Amino acid sequence: MTSADEVAALLGRRPRGPYEVVLEDVDGRALVIRNGPILDDGTPMPTRYWLVGKHARLAIDRLEAAGGVGAAEAAVDPEELEHAHRCYAAERDNAVPGDWSGPRPSGGVGGTRRGVKCLHAHYAWFLVGGDDPVGRWVARQLEGPAAPTGRGRD
Repeated sequence: MTSADEVAALLGRRPRGPYEVVLEDVDGRALVIRNGPILDDGTPMPTRYWLVGKHARLAIDRLEAAGGVGAAEAAVDPEELEHAHRCYAAERDNAVPGDWSGPRPSGGVGGTRRGVKCLHAHYAWFLVGGDDPVGRWVARQLEGPAAPTGRGRD
């Protein structure tokens, strides 16, 4: 089980709001965390799923540096992507406390409403079971012996 100190080390800082580890790698280290929709200071948190695993993040960094954001956006069906954004936003928005009267998070995967902003966020959601065409595209790009793997926690 991953400790709060380990998550902070993976993030490079202490989390600013509630979260839970929802997927660990094969060694039992955090791979994906699920963020609460509101940070401790009341700031809305649009990114529900965050890829924190070191090796997975580096693999996605390389993919993005090689033009992966544009390639992913060009490769997936825009209507399917729009549907993914709506589903992601609905799940996150359902987690906002019913009595919350402050600012609310907006956007879909990675906080955007359209297109692709961050392969990390799409892949994180896909890894925990989200129906995300970009996450599926990323997984295909990463196939092979170096592909990040994990096991769910909920």
